[in-house]
Amino acid sequence: MSISPVKIWRNQKKIANILNKTGKIISYSQVYVPPSGFENEAPYPIVLVEFIDKKRFLAQLTDWKSINLKIGQKVQAVLRKTRSAGTEGVIPYGIKFKPII
Repeated sequence: MSISPVKIWRNQKKIANILNKTGKIISYSQVYVPPSGFENEAPYPIVLVEFIDKKRFLAQLTDWKSINLKIGQKVQAVLRKTRSAGTEGVIPYGIKFKPII
């Protein structure tokens, strides 16, 4: 599955507004059977994060250990590769969260 370079370009403003924000995990789930294109990453956690302004965002948790996967864990939004390069050769990057230790 490929993603349009135009879609990546249009998504930049949303990414810039969330990047480096901190919040805490209010819910999470482990993905054991991933969708197409993410098979090499399974199992991986998806977390629902609430920021200080009460806005919420759902994304993958990265750079984690099992001790970090808990409700209330403080996290920071970071920019990471979201999938492999498509047929266009564009590597899409997006928001993921990493635990603040």
